[in-house]
Amino acid sequence: MAIDEAKLNDFIGAFAGDLGAVLHAATVLVGDRLGLYKAMADGAPVTPAELAERTGCDERYLTEWLSAQAASGYAVYADGAFHLTEEQAFALTSEDNPFFAPGGLQVAASTIKDYEKTADAIREGRGIGWGEHHHDLYEGTDRFFRPGYIGNLVSAWLPALDGVVPALEAGIRVADVGCGRGSSTILMAEAYPRSSFVGTDPHEGSVDAARKAAADAGVADRVRFELAGAKDYPGEGYGLVTLFDCLHDMGDPVGALAHVRSTLAPDGTVLLVEPNAGDRLEDNLNPVGRIFYSVSTTVCVPASKSQEVGLALGAQAGEARTRWVAEQAGLTSFRRATETPFNAVYEARR
Repeated sequence: MAIDEAKLNDFIGAFAGDLGAVLHAATVLVGDRLGLYKAMADGAPVTPAELAERTGCDERYLTEWLSAQAASGYAVYADGAFHLTEEQAFALTSEDNPFFAPGGLQVAASTIKDYEKTADAIREGRGIGWGEHHHDLYEGTDRFFRPGYIGNLVSAWLPALDGVVPALEAGIRVADVGCGRGSSTILMAEAYPRSSFVGTDPHEGSVDAARKAAADAGVADRVRFELAGAKDYPGEGYGLVTLFDCLHDMGDPVGALAHVRSTLAPDGTVLLVEPNAGDRLEDNLNPVGRIFYSVSTTVCVPASKSQEVGLALGAQAGEARTRWVAEQAGLTSFRRATETPFNAVYEARR
């Protein structure tokens, strides 16, 4: 072996950064679970003893936890005390903003907890059903995607579709397919009270959580959630059918979109939101691609392979393959309406 020592040292340095990030993730989730970041959200410097008094947690543990936050750039240390900057507090304490961070780490933690199951599936070539994962995946996925929906869905994505916002304001029927815990459905219902919404998902626990969330948000009068798959959800004549970050998880995405097409009103629209990926691997070798290829290996491809057909698009399918799926399903109009660094937003019609 002819090892280049400089290249080896560069790799080990990168690995040290990754190891620190992975280990630090647990401390972020602890801080999120115990409300430690929220207790520091005012930005005032606190000692471990003062944070212990605020939260009722053990001072010795908090000394170590605060030190980990400072070493990782998640808090600032000076003169024996720690504080959050306004930016750190914004990203770590408020779930109702587009930059909330802990949800993504909750997804990551779930994949680590399931790594033995994933290894077995890869070895055997079988799938892992969505409902077979650690429960952190379901809440974490909602908390990861919801900030993006809050920041973009009503303000940018729906307005990018031809004629959809006026129709929603006047009142149409909307189906949100693969709705998970219902955040996207509820946000639309809050913005467009004259329209009616049904969210469908094959995961019972998520549907139960969505029903509770709708009641808590005060929109249960115009939103309902049903246990159903993408190829058999009920109803027809929908003016809008939405699929948020779920098509690539489906075993038969062509069949799913064919069913979506059959449930559209003649002038209905499909809003399809997928990870913003290039069509070539070379286009996705970047930090966002790293996130989605990793979760695709552990969650998305296993979910698809657990279902009939098992097409396994993967989270980085790209626009060309997504367009192909839509065309195979009989959707004759397909365009990229807008995008974010994380999401590509497509509009399709019959």
